[in-house]
Amino acid sequence: MTGLVLSGLSCRHGRRVVIDGIDLALQPGEFVGLIGPNGAGKTTLLRAAQGLLPFAGQSSLAALPPRERARAAAFMPQGREIAWPVSVEALVSLGRIAHPDAAAEVDRLATDRAIAALGLDRLRHRSATTLSGGEQARALLARALAQETPLLIADEPISGLDPAAQIEVMQMFRQLASQGRTVLASLHDLGLAARHCTRLVLLHQGRIAADGPPRAVLTTRNLADCFGIAAHVEEAPQGLIVQLLGRAARDT
Repeated sequence: MTGLVLSGLSCRHGRRVVIDGIDLALQPGEFVGLIGPNGAGKTTLLRAAQGLLPFAGQSSLAALPPRERARAAAFMPQGREIAWPVSVEALVSLGRIAHPDAAAEVDRLATDRAIAALGLDRLRHRSATTLSGGEQARALLARALAQETPLLIADEPISGLDPAAQIEVMQMFRQLASQGRTVLASLHDLGLAARHCTRLVLLHQGRIAADGPPRAVLTTRNLADCFGIAAHVEEAPQGLIVQLLGRAARDT
């Protein structure tokens, strides 16, 4: 399996429709940023697409048997609690559970690559429960990376990271996409999403309001209609710049 295909994906919380009829196809080589205001349905979409929530419609990923699903997609959830005081190295190596038939050396090398990619070498032997919140986020992301799946799904992966680490993670996601993998991440930083994602999907009230290249999605109209903010958007040598100006004026 490559990429991800959702067709008519809908999900309810009680009587409330959280996502409604989502049609979405992700291809290898894409870094897709899932954006939208709080309550738009981003986390629900990510979890339902993996079969972690009951849903109506179809998901190519959720349709796979559990073992195949674990080899097809890695997931970094929004919640980042680490319950056991294992070393960072041991925590990252848990990503290799998805490959029970792999040789020990293959598992070790995959773990080492993930640790290096997230800059965790000096923390390798530290207890994961003693790390700062940002360090724990990087360790959990490394665990997902060690799974070495064609699809990586991350729910707010740069939340809580310092600015330099945020940029490094976004650059890493872009590099993974350039290597032919598919990355889908929910994001709140519109500036970083604009500069690093190859494609943005804007959710609003459980539906897709816009889908396409960042310049086509991050329009002043979309930002006003979906986020309720006024913004200035311009092209620059370093990429698309989104400057938030304040609350959008409401029509009277």
